Amino acid sequence: MAAPTREALLERARAAAEAVTDPELPMLTLADLGVLRDVRLTEHGVEVAITPTYTGCPAMAAMRDDLSRELRAAGFEEVTVRVDLSEPWSTDWITERGKDALTAHGISAPGAARRHDGPVALTLRPVRRSVTCPRCGSVDTEVTSEFGSTACKALYRCVDCLEPFEHVKEI
Repeated sequence: MAAPTREALLERARAAAEAVTDPELPMLTLADLGVLRDVRLTEHGVEVAITPTYTGCPAMAAMRDDLSRELRAAGFEEVTVRVDLSEPWSTDWITERGKDALTAHGISAPGAARRHDGPVALTLRPVRRSVTCPRCGSVDTEVTSEFGSTACKALYRCVDCLEPFEHVKEI
């Protein structure tokens, strides 16, 4: 049997990396979350680049370990996971499939992130967002806390169905 081509090896590496789920949002793959930035073959194995959702994200070590484990299981002995900070992560990088998965699991998906052309003013008031209830679809919602189970989520309550839910903050 012939050895796999470089293209076949790269496809296998991408498939393994793209199947890894986020440790904090397990309904999302790292690819759907937009954290997985690159997969490339090296002379002896594979190198994967990931971008954290925010500086100091505590899930980065788990992501690295999960990627290494899955790629080794796919037959790659040498796995390097590097952090790519050349462009800050944005919720705009979450795929439509990822946003649909969040909503299906009762988490409000982020809208488009605000763009700034200069310094960002610091305010101490909650950010106004247009948030839709993932359970009933109502836009009549209110923030209950800017801090959810992770730093990237806020807690909301639907005024119509009265259900609480988390919202992924636009970054």
